[in-house]
Amino acid sequence: MKHSLNQKIVAITPPGAIVDNAAFTTAAVDTLGFNQLTIVVLFGAMDVAVAALKLQESDDSGMSGAVDIDGSNYSTEASLPGATADNTMYAFHVDLRGRKRFIDLTLTGGDGTTGTYATAFAILSRAQECPNSAAERGFAGELFV
Repeated sequence: MKHSLNQKIVAITPPGAIVDNAAFTTAAVDTLGFNQLTIVVLFGAMDVAVAALKLQESDDSGMSGAVDIDGSNYSTEASLPGATADNTMYAFHVDLRGRKRFIDLTLTGGDGTTGTYATAFAILSRAQECPNSAAERGFAGELFV
């Protein structure tokens, strides 16, 4: 078995417009069937520090009753990406055992002249059942070379 195929990739914040002084639109990640989650946030051009970067969890896909995940807030656990964090990546590594089913990213761009460009994706791994198709791994297509 190829261990790299025992995972699923989920788009959280697809590439889009630069965000200034607002929250990014994000999609909650359904973690059912996986024991590990890595969320990667890739920043492009930015002229101001990020205002918020943390994770929340809920038992509901609509994130009703969502609560912050302890230890996942960059503003209190580390430091938020600054105005010069262009083309850098930040990650969250989450052990899903004992967690609620749905995890969502809170990402808010600061109030700058232009704003912040970012995209985010999740890597679900340590699957209880190995995904056996491109779609189950989160892809529209795959090539094996």
